[in-house]
Amino acid sequence: MTDVTGLAPLPLPDGITSRHVATDTGLLQHILEAGEADRPLLLLMHGFPELAFSWRHVMVPLAEAGFYVVAPDHRGYGRTTGWTADYDDDLRPWGMPNLVRDVVALVRALGREATHATIGHDFGAPLTAWTALLRPDIAPRIVTMSSPFGGAPRIAPRSDTVHDDLLTLHRPRKHYQRYYSTRPANADMMTAPEGLHAFLRAYFHMKSGDWAGNAPFELDGWNADALAQMPTYYVMDADATMPESVAEHHPSAEEIAACRWMPEGDMAVFAAEYGRTGFQGGLQSYRCGTSQSFRRDLSVFDGVPIRVPTMFIAGRSDWGWAQFPGALAALERTATTDFRGTRFVDGAGHWVQQEMPEAVVSEVLSFLAATASL
Repeated sequence: MTDVTGLAPLPLPDGITSRHVATDTGLLQHILEAGEADRPLLLLMHGFPELAFSWRHVMVPLAEAGFYVVAPDHRGYGRTTGWTADYDDDLRPWGMPNLVRDVVALVRALGREATHATIGHDFGAPLTAWTALLRPDIAPRIVTMSSPFGGAPRIAPRSDTVHDDLLTLHRPRKHYQRYYSTRPANADMMTAPEGLHAFLRAYFHMKSGDWAGNAPFELDGWNADALAQMPTYYVMDADATMPESVAEHHPSAEEIAACRWMPEGDMAVFAAEYGRTGFQGGLQSYRCGTSQSFRRDLSVFDGVPIRVPTMFIAGRSDWGWAQFPGALAALERTATTDFRGTRFVDGAGHWVQQEMPEAVVSEVLSFLAATASL
């Protein structure tokens, strides 16, 4: 793991500080924090390719509402150390039970028995959901964003030929999670011809509400023809890398200058951090998600719902809520027993807490107020 000593401080908004916390899992976990440490704890879980820094726009408003707000860099990301992530390494540290173990250890290292609420975006959303399912005492109320949790894998999985079927389309395609599970994915992104900063700029732009091509709708099923209707950052051309998939939609200089939620200085933080660490730490979790062995292990929880109050937030222009047909309906009806509603945020795409932080803060605070007496 890259040494983080001597790195320049992150350009954090006033009211957010940065430090490291040693946990019993062997991680020296980098966290951002806002608010007084004796207040109720909100733990914010980031996604891919993101960082604790992704929560910079919402941390201070949540702290001003009376909470102690902590956003960690997860195992494999940013300035957290104590991990290695070579493609040929043992994947068990990246399996969901061990990532939940990381969450439990961090909460205890902060001197707490539980969070007041755990809030997760993108890959942080299933991590939040699994934390609530496995350790509801640690996560007594949750908010998930952009990626709906449809429940544990089934003990008897359905026959699934969709990935083979995608390759047989007139325009052959592949699912991005399968691509992220391949050996070349990390190097493809690290050596993007246009450079890492420009690749990330195009990737964040194309998945945001700023890109006019995002108009998600409910797909009619988990089949190749339905999935092929999604943009190429989710269902890629079969012979394309991720940088190639987003390069043609790189924003113009005028669009970049108008992007208030991700100015160039903030984009440079993501490029610099991933330039040090690479992407493999985050990609290891995708490999676990596409592994039948890891999914089979999690299927022991087939039929076990999340029993704590749960809310889901997504950008209106975010394909994330629709990419797995039926997942959002399952979250609302069967994967939880105390679902408190789905909230779509107009004007936002996938990076909802960065694009529309005021709306996200408002929804989160309403949820926390509604569940305060539980």
